[in-house]
Amino acid sequence: MALGRFFRVPKHQQYEYKPRFYDPKKEELQERLDRIELMKKGDAESAKARIAGGFRRGFEASGQLRRQSVLKSNLILLAIVVILLGMSYYFLIYYLPDILNMIEGSPAEEF
Repeated sequence: MALGRFFRVPKHQQYEYKPRFYDPKKEELQERLDRIELMKKGDAESAKARIAGGFRRGFEASGQLRRQSVLKSNLILLAIVVILLGMSYYFLIYYLPDILNMIEGSPAEEF
């Protein structure tokens, strides 16, 4: 029997390939349907899902909301820089001569 196995040709390897297709639109549709079914229940979990979905839609779906918030923060930053520059200018114009007099050692004017 060992002699028969010695002369036997091995069978070829079989390879089973089952292709899988990924459809992101179909998966997104299924997730939305699942969320809608969860929201129909009316319990605490459905409320959490509804709130989380609102946040997701607010930031992912609308680029306009993000652009508006970035513009608002940039305008606030610009206003702060302008105010600080104005305060610095005021400080330098009115108090720089007194500071220079103190550094040089000459007596400052008394009020």
